[in-house]
Amino acid sequence: MTGRRVTGQWLVLLILTMGSIVMIVPFLWMLITSFDWGARLNITFPPKLWPEEPSIKTYKSAFTTIPMLKYIFNSLLVSGGVIIVSSLSALLSGYALSKLRFKGANIVLLLALSTMMIPFEMTMIPQYLLFSKIGLIDSYWAFYLPALNYAFGTFLAKAFIDQLPSALREAAVIDGAREWSVFWRVYFPLCTPIIATMIILLFLGVWNDMLWPLLALTSAAKYTIQIGLAMFTYNNGINQQPAIIMAATTVSLLPVIIVYLFLQRYIIESIALSGIKQ
Repeated sequence: MTGRRVTGQWLVLLILTMGSIVMIVPFLWMLITSFDWGARLNITFPPKLWPEEPSIKTYKSAFTTIPMLKYIFNSLLVSGGVIIVSSLSALLSGYALSKLRFKGANIVLLLALSTMMIPFEMTMIPQYLLFSKIGLIDSYWAFYLPALNYAFGTFLAKAFIDQLPSALREAAVIDGAREWSVFWRVYFPLCTPIIATMIILLFLGVWNDMLWPLLALTSAAKYTIQIGLAMFTYNNGINQQPAIIMAATTVSLLPVIIVYLFLQRYIIESIALSGIKQ
């Protein structure tokens, strides 16, 4: 029995290793190519383990072709606003659904989750027309207002707060605390792990989004980084210089990697806390 278990563990390890290689190799290939000035005209295959002509000229070309720092700042501005709005909305609604126990709470949650079944492509045009009518096109409010509806975050927050003892709320209410104070002073500090999880999910979604920014933004000064990367296709034949595109893409990934490295421990903590019993 022990031999079968060891064999099974080695088999799982082998499968996970192969899967990791499949995911890591394209990233390493992109990183190596981004420093290879010799690959500015074509990418060689099979991938090389070291740049043929090591140079940072590709990065200089990427930053001089488009205003990369400006687009990165714009993306951070959009992502930060969406994260704040969506997280607060999800936590407040998740707390209400979990601890207030009002009639019809399950129906409200079901209706909220049902909105996740509607593809964005179906609501994209009506949403664009709505923001166009109220004059919010080419404004970051076109990102912040829709962020109020974060159904998946509400579900995550409710599931997490369900695991926190209701006795904390009861004790605070007996002491005379109002519901708003109970949420902010008692439960909000305990929600750090699920907040970190939502921040990573939201940041990835907003940072990599291109379709809605392409519709909602008309001024080049407000473009996000994904639109900026797409502009390489139309800018002085840079689309025919893959090494420069790889350099720009590598730079655009840095904020995502930094956010994940800082918050990954909270995700593990949120998984560990999911087994709390009252």
